[in-house]
Amino acid sequence: MAEAEPEDRTSPRDLLMETVAQAMLTLARGRDVLDRCLDGSQGVDDFGYDPELTDDLLLPPLRGLYEKYFRVDVEGLEHVPAEGGALVVANHSGTLPLDALMLQVALRDRHPAHRALRLLAADLVFRLPVLRTLARKAGHTAARMDGALRLLERGELVGVMPEGYKGLGKPFAERYRLRPFGRGGFAAVALRTGSPLVPCSIVGAEEIYPMLADARPLARRLGLPYFPITPAFPLLGPLGAVPLPTKWTIRFGEPIPTDHYSAETLQDPMFVHKLSDQVRDTIQETLTEMVRGRNGLFG
Repeated sequence: MAEAEPEDRTSPRDLLMETVAQAMLTLARGRDVLDRCLDGSQGVDDFGYDPELTDDLLLPPLRGLYEKYFRVDVEGLEHVPAEGGALVVANHSGTLPLDALMLQVALRDRHPAHRALRLLAADLVFRLPVLRTLARKAGHTAARMDGALRLLERGELVGVMPEGYKGLGKPFAERYRLRPFGRGGFAAVALRTGSPLVPCSIVGAEEIYPMLADARPLARRLGLPYFPITPAFPLLGPLGAVPLPTKWTIRFGEPIPTDHYSAETLQDPMFVHKLSDQVRDTIQETLTEMVRGRNGLFG
């Protein structure tokens, strides 16, 4: 009988410190790389995406979180096309958008074609001076129909989280209950380009910052969509910003094709809404199944 592998007893604190150290080492590669990262004037495409910088500088710190801190399992990668335009539609949660970043790592590192995910991000990201440059360098773009259309027509893999802030900032008591998917703009984009819709369900992010309340008056004063109150934040100050080391699973479902619909269908708002609801229902059913089947919050 084969010997059992020794159990990894590395503490969450050590794993987090290792991730921070990796980030610092990456930044220490050279001032020229850092300047390139923060320089908003450079970019490989007209959205500002720099794939080399993303792989060499921006993703390595996230890989530490992905592999050792959240220990992400990814399922159903065969449902994500190896080439051509497709729209990955995922649930959104966790107070901070770490789920979007872990999704990006999963597709870049685990997909056989190592696909780059072009995430559609909220306007707030592009109002913050340094963050907006980093987001563009990493391939993110504002959540606008024209930008999404251009990316899909180029054959890019585009990621969208239709719940937006309502999903990201929902209270802990309502975890894994999807918020409405808006007016179904993502479905209209998919129909106009004939791109498949790939439902994606993420379990684990809901618990990294258990949000007990939203200090709305403070959020309004700061110009934020919400101000989370968690068991650790703001009580513990910066330490309260350390996420809990929950065990994550990302599951991609079977793609929903859209290239067989007629031109008349594209102009039917009711059909677009119906398609949006179909994707939402698929994600919700999968989330419910995954939550019931997991072995605790921390694996």
